[in-house]
Amino acid sequence: MESKRLNKAISETGFCSRREADRLIEAGKVKVNGETAGLGVQVTPSDTIEVEGKRITKEVKDVYLAFHKPIGITCTTDTAIKGNIIDYINYPERIFPIGRLDKPSEGLIFMTNDGDIVNKILRSQNNHEKEYIVSVNRKITQAFIRQMSNGVPILDTVTQKCKVEKLDDYTFKIILTQGLNRQIRRMCSHLGYEVLRLKRVRIMNIKLGNLKKGEYRHFTPKELDEINRLVAGSSKTMEA
Repeated sequence: MESKRLNKAISETGFCSRREADRLIEAGKVKVNGETAGLGVQVTPSDTIEVEGKRITKEVKDVYLAFHKPIGITCTTDTAIKGNIIDYINYPERIFPIGRLDKPSEGLIFMTNDGDIVNKILRSQNNHEKEYIVSVNRKITQAFIRQMSNGVPILDTVTQKCKVEKLDDYTFKIILTQGLNRQIRRMCSHLGYEVLRLKRVRIMNIKLGNLKKGEYRHFTPKELDEINRLVAGSSKTMEA
């Protein structure tokens, strides 16, 4: 777990400023896990902090964000990886992505601190739609649209039937309910096409809309209610 200086951890609870926290620590009024702490001590979210005998905590609310991931950002919580999504967003609470969007792709991805909703959404059998706009290097034929729609053999399986619509000679829209690794790129490659641009514009009921690259917004109450309705019958775990 990520650690931080004790004075910062105290100030983030809203108890007092960092400077005041330092004074309290110097005065021996702060304990971590029952032991008097000194200046510069590092703590993690699992540690118990007490100030003058009173345990202090921060009530963290559930966070649900729609983020427009730019090309080049990696969807990982490993902050040792350059260009990781966590450092890029720099959100004040610990959050993580729901699913993935590969590094060369852009568009909508959800970020949250709610593990239950992550598991529900990620279960492929729950048939939650994801919509993409894709540009390719060759003219799109009706045969291409038909083959993409009916299923393409990749990764030792055949992709599920999906909705595909030609937008212009080099651009199509595709709606998937699967989440195979680099699925669209692999499907196109199998049919002799190279993906030049891939942008996710919708997940379930939430659209990317006018959200600019690198920006995020919180779900609206209406959006969150609808997502909870859509995943109400979803199992949280593979065992369930």
